[in-house]
Amino acid sequence: MPLPSRCLLVLPALLAPLTVGPPAHAAAHCVSSVPYTAGQGGYDTYRVPAAVVTGRGTVLAFAEGRHDGAGDSGDIDVVLRRSTDGGCTWGPMTVVAAGRGDTRGNPAPVIDPRTGTVVLVTSYNSGAVTEAQIMRGEVTPAQSRRVFVQRSRDDGRRFTPPRDITAAVKPPHWRWYATGPGHALAVTRGPHAGRLLVPADHSTAPPPGSPDTGQEPRYYGAHALRSDDGGHTWHLGFVDDTYDGVTNANETSAAQLPDGRLYFASRDQNGSSPGNRLDAWSSDAGETLDAPYAVQSTLNDVPVVQGSVLQLPGDQAPLLFSAPSVPTARRSMALWHSTDGGRTFVRALTLADRPAAYSDLVRIDADTVGLLYETGAKGPYETIEFRRLPVGATR
Repeated sequence: MPLPSRCLLVLPALLAPLTVGPPAHAAAHCVSSVPYTAGQGGYDTYRVPAAVVTGRGTVLAFAEGRHDGAGDSGDIDVVLRRSTDGGCTWGPMTVVAAGRGDTRGNPAPVIDPRTGTVVLVTSYNSGAVTEAQIMRGEVTPAQSRRVFVQRSRDDGRRFTPPRDITAAVKPPHWRWYATGPGHALAVTRGPHAGRLLVPADHSTAPPPGSPDTGQEPRYYGAHALRSDDGGHTWHLGFVDDTYDGVTNANETSAAQLPDGRLYFASRDQNGSSPGNRLDAWSSDAGETLDAPYAVQSTLNDVPVVQGSVLQLPGDQAPLLFSAPSVPTARRSMALWHSTDGGRTFVRALTLADRPAAYSDLVRIDADTVGLLYETGAKGPYETIEFRRLPVGATR
């Protein structure tokens, strides 16, 4: 990964999630909780949060459990904690995808609206290699970035083993590859209703004859992978292949707007354009982009970091965005809202003036939004906190 990505919509009856038990309800006094703390549970550091709420109302909080330190490569597992009271308390931590010395991460979970199945897409590389080596093409295909999918049909208690889908979604000339991170998207309206779509990013090899190594940020681009059969088979969707160094789309999150279009929000990885955020829209459920990625100037307060988007239900409901709010530092986690489909954003609130980094937004119930985010007193990777926010506070 570059330095330091769930909305339970009201669905048509055809796409109603499978509900077996009553929904979870949180205690009225609960404001926040801390599912992950560095140094606990056998891990040095927890990074890269992702959250969904199942059809039973269970909050699933995924993260990377990093054994050897805070670095992006090494012995890294994908871990999970479940909450049945809206994120106030958490069950025991489980390992969903074990690194066993290698790197598994970038969790991108989504709930299949047809069956209620939890579908989890993750990324992998050998724990002995780095992102820089992968981008320079110095590793074997087995060591390089690969993509895996897992499924849970029992509310996130157990998952199938990771299944490799790299051949279907990664062209041979791509080098880096990162899913999300953060919750993926279930399309709920239009001709592709039911589609599962994972926003992602990649890097490509330089063209023949170029003096570049491939490690230059200009070779980053965003893309999407999609499944129309509940996560069994996967295909590439849109591919951002400008590679011009002006806008370098990187870690990406997605939401479906009330008019049915998809909105994509991306980190600009050191592009020469002003600002650190890019966005784009798709009118065909992620198969193509309506126009190339462009700078989102109303989010210029955001530093170079991952961010999360969440569309609240309702024709006039806002699109939410979360990220740190100091342009030069990972600090002061904040929430913005957009009432024009992502064209402009206005800051709604700042959670705290503390170090903060990656985040993921999830809708808990009609009145509450949850934010799972990295934060700490002295550094942003000390804890992953879950904050419950009244929907009214986000407007």
